[in-house]
Amino acid sequence: MKLSCFLMLGIALSSFTAAQTTDYPAAPSSSRTDKTAPPPRSAPPPASTPAKAPAPAATQPAVPAKPAAGTPPGAVATNDEAVKLTKITKSVDEVNVIFTVIDKHKHFVKDLTKADFTVLDDKKPVQVRAFVAETDLPLRVGLLIDASNSIRDRFQFEQASAIEFLNQIVRPGRDQAFVLGFDSEHEITQDYTDSTEKLAHGVRMLRPGGGTALFDAIYFSCRDKLLRVQADETVRRAIIVVSDGEDNQSRVTREEAIEMAQRAEVIVYSISTNISGTLASGDKVLRRISEATGGRVFFPFKIQDVADAFSEIQQELRSQYVVSYKPEDFQRDGKFRSIDIITQAKKFTVRSRRGYYAPRQ
Repeated sequence: MKLSCFLMLGIALSSFTAAQTTDYPAAPSSSRTDKTAPPPRSAPPPASTPAKAPAPAATQPAVPAKPAAGTPPGAVATNDEAVKLTKITKSVDEVNVIFTVIDKHKHFVKDLTKADFTVLDDKKPVQVRAFVAETDLPLRVGLLIDASNSIRDRFQFEQASAIEFLNQIVRPGRDQAFVLGFDSEHEITQDYTDSTEKLAHGVRMLRPGGGTALFDAIYFSCRDKLLRVQADETVRRAIIVVSDGEDNQSRVTREEAIEMAQRAEVIVYSISTNISGTLASGDKVLRRISEATGGRVFFPFKIQDVADAFSEIQQELRSQYVVSYKPEDFQRDGKFRSIDIITQAKKFTVRSRRGYYAPRQ
């Protein structure tokens, strides 16, 4: 009699366990790589699943709120932070343009006002909403150094000049920079930091050798590093390229690199490593990229002039204006729109990016 009771109890427990198991999906495999793939929809739910039983919370994971700027890695944004982030990223059809003004002697002009300029968007005058002479904005700078075989003979001096530039321009607690070397591939030897010692170490790690993928390096730096900068205040984004401009390995084109820089609102400054005294094809490439983004290209006649070029870039980054406006006939169609900033005084020259790409719907 006891044996029969035990057998009946075991059968009942087994049936109960099987019924309970069918209420829950199988645990996902730890080796699965496609974590975003949706579960199959074709299989009907088990017949034994009670209709009133709610799906377990684990089968419908909530999407966490994206952390706000400044949230420590791994921290979850609170509701207040999520709301604050939404306000910051709300789209407004307003264009911000950074530009510099120089006189006939190539000196920077820093005391002009809004009344001294006319702004054209797509060849049409616009109403300027804000005009500021900003000489002290925090910087986010990418230093891109050509480490291909073509610049091997002057590489060491360029490294020393780059280190001196970073020592002068990066202010701890305010500015940040990263170091990227490129030949046929690109490599970040020092990510964003305000430590000049770490940046100098990143420059010294570079070793020349291989082909040249300049356009890829610029495209990557703009898209993956500078476009994604998150800050609580307005920052100035810039790239300084040290190269001969002779690209023979890139997957993207020159114009694609320029377009990405314009989308990221990055100013590109170039220092040519061609010291032959004659303008080479690579120099024309550097000129095109720099002028299209509102920057400048420098052609040192001797290797010692590289340090002077770095010094001029530093001065220019601290001598700029910012103008903001909203185009009257703005359309979110992804098309390129030209920008022209004209001074009332003919003796001054304005240097700014040539235009921008309107966002798409």
